[in-house]
Amino acid sequence: MNQQTVTRITHVHTVGVPVTEQERALEFYVGKLGFEKRMDASFGPGQRWIEVAPTGAMTTIALVPTREGVPAGVETGIRLLTDDAEADHANLRARGVDADPEIMRFGGACHPCSTSATRTATAL
Repeated sequence: MNQQTVTRITHVHTVGVPVTEQERALEFYVGKLGFEKRMDASFGPGQRWIEVAPTGAMTTIALVPTREGVPAGVETGIRLLTDDAEADHANLRARGVDADPEIMRFGGACHPCSTSATRTATAL
């Protein structure tokens, strides 16, 4: 790596997820997943900028309204991390989150949010 390829970027701040209804998506992320609402601000006529994140996380998820050419419900590629996938998976399903019956496993690792739960979250 040379001086021309080095930047001062230190982390990913926000990832935008297109949603059809910001209020419904906010309720899902805060009410079902237990995320914190980090920002909810007006910008422009009738526009809202909403960011949510797990407690203590540096990176937030911005719940951005869909627009022409950017549909909701797309695979975002966002993956969440937990210390206890089995407990979180059971808790999410008990609270009505549309999660697969089985936890996705990658070798020894697994995800508490299945593809179905991720699709539910992004489709809001």
